[in-house]
Amino acid sequence: MVLAMRSALEILRDIFGYREFRGDQAAVIEHAVGGGDALVLMPTGGGKSLCYQIPALLRPGVGVVVSPLIALMQDQVAALRQLGLRAEFLNSTLPLDEMRRVEARVRAGDLDLLYVAPERLLQDRTLALLDEAAGGLSLIAIDEAHCVSQWGHDFRPEYLQLAVLADRFAATPRLACTATADGRTREEIVEKLRLSGGRVFVSGFDRPNIRYRVVRKEAPKPQLLRFLRAEHAGHAGIVYCLSRRRTEEIAAFLSDEGIAALPYHAGLGAETRRRHQERFLREDGLVIVATIAFGMGIDKPDVRFVAHLDLPKSLEAYYQETGRAGRDGLPADAWLCYGLQDVVLLRQMLAGSEADARHQRREQQSLDTMLGYCEVVECRRQVLLRYFGEELPEPCGNCDTCLDPPAIFDGTE
Repeated sequence: MVLAMRSALEILRDIFGYREFRGDQAAVIEHAVGGGDALVLMPTGGGKSLCYQIPALLRPGVGVVVSPLIALMQDQVAALRQLGLRAEFLNSTLPLDEMRRVEARVRAGDLDLLYVAPERLLQDRTLALLDEAAGGLSLIAIDEAHCVSQWGHDFRPEYLQLAVLADRFAATPRLACTATADGRTREEIVEKLRLSGGRVFVSGFDRPNIRYRVVRKEAPKPQLLRFLRAEHAGHAGIVYCLSRRRTEEIAAFLSDEGIAALPYHAGLGAETRRRHQERFLREDGLVIVATIAFGMGIDKPDVRFVAHLDLPKSLEAYYQETGRAGRDGLPADAWLCYGLQDVVLLRQMLAGSEADARHQRREQQSLDTMLGYCEVVECRRQVLLRYFGEELPEPCGNCDTCLDPPAIFDGTE
């Protein structure tokens, strides 16, 4: 294993261009190279993709990466090819001749990494293809594994069916990877993906370069405009809104005010979403105004701010969305504008949903926790980290309640 890890470090430096491993990366890679299963929890920007890409290069066979992000697979594969790796993807966007070409490469053992959408992976044709791969499979990585959680904000029902991989490829190590999962979600991932015999790696959740701020909603459009002009003129960022109509309204407002902005939501055509996402990834200083349909897996290091114009449904969703800021380690802002009308609207949406009573109670608890975060007078980072089971000994000094402590009084008198 010492030889394998030295090879892993050489790959890290020679192919990916990093000098040293960070956090749990080396331990995860060693475990995967040795054939072990694992749940890997690393914050956005923590380098979790290296935890499966490097073992895939060190073990014989092709590494299979299950990703829900069809729109991003092409970018991910293109980036790997630029590094000199043999990478392909299989999803519904491929024409028949391209699909056959990729399948031929899998059968010939001519790939390092294959990215597959979960719907495509579960087809009999794809499972049979993986059975026929020359040299077998080096590993299976299930990215964005929190999508398996029925309590999560990005639940994808097809993820539940990925448990079939435990039997079909019993000798192949499986890594479930995510940036966001509280204790309950971690337990569900392990149970639903049948990883009970594997290890759980949990890296620290703290992103000290992100400054957390919460403001009361008064006139949200002017408030957002003041924030952007005063602190993020010309910067790339994401503005999250609750509804599709609202995203288009805010994007149009910012454009009229001279700020380059585009909307993104599930109601837009696939080609429009792809074009807007591609522009955001490639252009400087563009603002995307989006619902939660945007962002998972976005690999843009210089996002300088994430703004919420409506209250997120849970602290877990909020942490994941704000984590898209400052992946380059430079200062970034998480700015949340909320009002009690947001709480009323979310409760109405919850009451009108078809979820059962148990699920509605859990959602209500999540909403109450989110509201509590907004109204705390102590260090916001301490509250956020405590939610994920991590203690910060001292106030962070980089959130609004640390930098500008609210006035408090004894309300019991």
